[in-house]
Amino acid sequence: MNNNQTIEKLKQMRLGAMATLHLQHLKDNGLESFTIDEYLALLTDHEWEHRKDRKITRLIKQANFRQPASLADVNYAQSRNLDKNMFARLGTLNFIKRKENIILTGASGVGKSYLAQALGHQACLMEYRTIYTNTARLFKRLKLSRMDGTYLKELKKLLKTDLLILDDFGLQSFDNHDRETLMDIIDDRYNNKSTILSSQIPVSAWYDIIGEGTIADAILDRIVNSSHRIDLKGESMRKGALKNE
Repeated sequence: MNNNQTIEKLKQMRLGAMATLHLQHLKDNGLESFTIDEYLALLTDHEWEHRKDRKITRLIKQANFRQPASLADVNYAQSRNLDKNMFARLGTLNFIKRKENIILTGASGVGKSYLAQALGHQACLMEYRTIYTNTARLFKRLKLSRMDGTYLKELKKLLKTDLLILDDFGLQSFDNHDRETLMDIIDDRYNNKSTILSSQIPVSAWYDIIGEGTIADAILDRIVNSSHRIDLKGESMRKGALKNE
């Protein structure tokens, strides 16, 4: 058996991690300590884990998070009105399996974006396709896509996303294009995929911000009724960070 040919064939079959580990064991004369079944399982598991890690890294990069965030680092201070048990249940990501949404509201700086991104990062670790975006920026991009004919393609891309995080939702009033775009996104994802909306604006004011009563009713009916809602309280955590510097 020509080991060099075996290594090369593994690489050509895109089994690079398996090839690297096999080469290392050949150099270390470490094959004798394994049965054939054990060694095959070792190589297979190594390649499997390598591909999984690479996929997770790709998903995190494609999600385009604004900051690194982790469920383990979430602050459960009582003044924030964040129930640890409830948020821990959300952290299991069963809401994604059930195609449910999450609405995070509260004043600027209370940690809405961090919580949304922590859930998004966990989703990537569980190999769910995730996109994090500023809402106004997304609408501007989709408005341009209407002009160059790629709008439907962009919508399909969003629909394929298991978890869509719309940050800073409702900071600006919606024009006709924004309303139509939001309706298209929410209607496509309703009962199909999960969406997290983070907003400084209370849900009670979303109707007026969206405008056009019939469309607003349709959008809010699809968003609110299938959502877990978290209304954060307290002072800006950014101010607290500055005080501690």
